[in-house]
Amino acid sequence: MLTRHGSTANRYDGAVPGVELHQDLRNAVRDLCRAFPDSYWRELDAARAYPETFVKALTDAGYLAALIPEEFGGSGLGVTEASIILEEINRSGGNAGACHAQMYTMGTLLRHGSLEQKRAFLPKIASGELRLQAFGVTEPTTGSDTTQLKTMATRAGDRYVVRGQKVFISRVEHSDLLLLVVRTTPLDEVKKRSDGLSILLVDLRQAIGHGLTVRPIRTMMNHATTELFFDDLEVPVDALVGDEGKGFRYLLDGLNAERILIAAECVGDARWFIDRASRYAKERVVFNRPIGQNQGVQFPLARAHVNVEAADLMRFHAATLFDSNAPCGTEANMAKLLAADASWEAANVAIQTHGGFGFAEDYDIERKFRETRLYQVAPISTNLILAYVAEHVLGLPRSY
Repeated sequence: MLTRHGSTANRYDGAVPGVELHQDLRNAVRDLCRAFPDSYWRELDAARAYPETFVKALTDAGYLAALIPEEFGGSGLGVTEASIILEEINRSGGNAGACHAQMYTMGTLLRHGSLEQKRAFLPKIASGELRLQAFGVTEPTTGSDTTQLKTMATRAGDRYVVRGQKVFISRVEHSDLLLLVVRTTPLDEVKKRSDGLSILLVDLRQAIGHGLTVRPIRTMMNHATTELFFDDLEVPVDALVGDEGKGFRYLLDGLNAERILIAAECVGDARWFIDRASRYAKERVVFNRPIGQNQGVQFPLARAHVNVEAADLMRFHAATLFDSNAPCGTEANMAKLLAADASWEAANVAIQTHGGFGFAEDYDIERKFRETRLYQVAPISTNLILAYVAEHVLGLPRSY
């Protein structure tokens, strides 16, 4: 079990200075990931299967409870440490997308959930008895325009009745709980577009087949994503997280954590690509010399390395702000943009360096290439981040 204070066998002791703490954490995650080599992830990808054994190992080691306070059975660590865990999973050749939602959904529940909700759910999430791996925001007709979402939750006595549809909601089939963003006040009845949204903590064990239908979506990478149909799903009123109508503000807390953590995953991906490509460039001999001796191979790798190191600095800056409860929306967005660009650049360099072998499944480059491509689009597209920076940092007119 992972803990901040006090070490025991197989536990992570966080009661040491920051740099040493983080290096110990990296080493511990790397040790765990060694039991899940490339072949493990390759076989799962081919079968489009969920990494149950890996997720259980992470849970048993306490890593998925990193953000849960110690009083509720977790580690009481920050987003900084959580980001290191996810980075190292990806740097080891794995795919943290199978479990990262349990990290970034924690912010919404921890900061805005009631004490009763925390007592009821957090210890069971920390122990692995329950999984909170799904976050329901995106809809087919609204996409990134969250304030326009149409899934409605109508109050009916001590219940909410939910009708609507969500799309690209991952890990629902492997989760017990779902954080669901709904509209509780019609858009035409609110003063601001962001008003009238609420968040419900839905028990999927009770909901599926009783008003909730789940339909898998096969995608280019193994991401266990689905489409959700809500047809008069009844949800208890006490499933409301925070105050009714204030869900958009709560959502932003979760999204900032999400973007920082995704940035860390991209950093991990980028370093994996650069490590693999550099090693191959040293070993691959063409025209009686290693291809890595050619500047045409060296320079793209060197530039990819420089760019990921710069992105990593912004990741840690954003995470530090988040952990100190300081405003970090701009920094979280910029970290995600820089890291996603860096990982995509590194992915392309790795493919180019490997040549034809980069497309062969046994080299794993093409699998990771597909996985890291997602982050140019989700959880927020790079263009929307640029639009945000243009408007909110540079003061330019709103473009959308």
